[in-house]
Amino acid sequence: MTSTVKLHRVFTAKPDKIYRAFVEPDALASWLPPNGFTCTVHEFNPTVGGGHRMSFRNFTTGASHSFGGTYQELVPGERLVYTDSFDDPGLPGEMTVTVSLTAVSVGTDVTIVQQGIPDIIPREACYLGWQESLRKLAKLVEPEITE
Repeated sequence: MTSTVKLHRVFTAKPDKIYRAFVEPDALASWLPPNGFTCTVHEFNPTVGGGHRMSFRNFTTGASHSFGGTYQELVPGERLVYTDSFDDPGLPGEMTVTVSLTAVSVGTDVTIVQQGIPDIIPREACYLGWQESLRKLAKLVEPEITE
């Protein structure tokens, strides 16, 4: 059995800016890891069929876990679909993440659906991690710094 988490948030930033935060490796590394983790990007090719590999390191314990996947769909400013799977055999299976971006009057409506989360990961822990990541994403994309 696997689980699914669905998240929804409105950002005061344009869809293209949020999309860039998902397809630029330095940007992604700055906001994707939950609080208390760092991210190292090992491979990053955001093209359909291209791959990504990265690792998250627990800053307190030093323990890390690595994962990677493939980009299945990329529509700039609108939609991303990619897979993730952990290198740890104790975390089997492949997850699919779908990110939908819709322009709204105040910015962008973002919906994220992550399917196929391994049973060993509590659904609520995954949801909490995404909430932390999305707060960090807001700090990256919402400031409009023009200089």
